[in-house]
Amino acid sequence: MNHIDLDAAHIVASARTLRDRITERFPEATLRKTAARLVSTAESTVARAAELARPNVPLRVVIVLLLVAVTLALAWGIFSLDPREPGFERLDDIVAFFQAAVESMIFVGLGVAFLVTLESRWKRKRALNALHDLRVLAHLVDMHTLDKDPIYVTQRGLTTASSPKRDMTAFELNRYLDYCSEMLSLTGKIAAIYGRDMSDPVALGAVDQVESVTTDLSRKIWQKLMLLDRDVQ
Repeated sequence: MNHIDLDAAHIVASARTLRDRITERFPEATLRKTAARLVSTAESTVARAAELARPNVPLRVVIVLLLVAVTLALAWGIFSLDPREPGFERLDDIVAFFQAAVESMIFVGLGVAFLVTLESRWKRKRALNALHDLRVLAHLVDMHTLDKDPIYVTQRGLTTASSPKRDMTAFELNRYLDYCSEMLSLTGKIAAIYGRDMSDPVALGAVDQVESVTTDLSRKIWQKLMLLDRDVQ
């Protein structure tokens, strides 16, 4: 097992442990469902990243066959020309022929470039879709923290009739927010799995974006934790 496999296994194990900790301390909270989703996402990410790291042999075989067919067709078209045939009597006709040949070669070259990059673009699309799901998951975790304001632990009189139910102690709120921060950190680590074996700049940029989002959201949680620690002292 290589270093990448060990890292991925550790991330999955950490996600499972965090899910269990949340379930044991907050068995009725919806956060445990999000934690379970994090675990399934981590597990599927390991499998998907390994698949994207492997060469797509069937697709490569098809691409090679198409390239060979295009090359043979182009060669046959060139070598089958006979300068003695009508249409080559004047210089203008010869120039027009070579101009058409160059345009055809450019078109063929574009087709070849499309085929050669087909596998990488297919892998990029799958990675981007998965990274989009991770961004959604990060914001879902953030949703769990919106009404978890430390001020309501020490000053419960501020609540109104429309305020959400807040019955956590300072210790429970600390644990809840800390769990959310850990989930965001793991979400960023899961995204990083896609960047280990991919050199596509677009996919790597998306990985950085997910890590940036999780870092920013986690920073908001730690601000709440610092306020909570200050207010309960």
